[in-house]
Amino acid sequence: MVLRIKARQVPLRFGSGAFILNSGLSKLGMGEPAAAQTHGFAVSAYPELKQIDPRVFLRVLTVTELTLGAALMLPLIPGWLAGAGLTAFSGGLFGLYLRTPGLRKEGSLRPTDQGIPIAKDIWLLAIGLSIVIDDLTEKS
Repeated sequence: MVLRIKARQVPLRFGSGAFILNSGLSKLGMGEPAAAQTHGFAVSAYPELKQIDPRVFLRVLTVTELTLGAALMLPLIPGWLAGAGLTAFSGGLFGLYLRTPGLRKEGSLRPTDQGIPIAKDIWLLAIGLSIVIDDLTEKS
């Protein structure tokens, strides 16, 4: 068995992976009201998601978070792949921050008080990009 995780990536992968895995675990068994609320928040930024049933949306989000969190923490998954998954996922979260009214101060990227919990996802984007860049630029 070949471990494909670099020691310098362990804190990045395990920290972000545990955070995302916990988020997915917390969504397990959520009912209809939570599905509708989560879906409604996503639709406010990404109107094309309106076509998806809220329960299906929440289920897909939950499975995505569980899968991504596990992939980041499993040493068998290459860094470039785990990092690409994290970059894509956190890019969507950052897009949510940029597109949702009231999360940013007028004419600025700076978050409002309501935007701070979402704006912090920029760190996940930075971690994902760092892992990918680290894997792709390492000399053989």
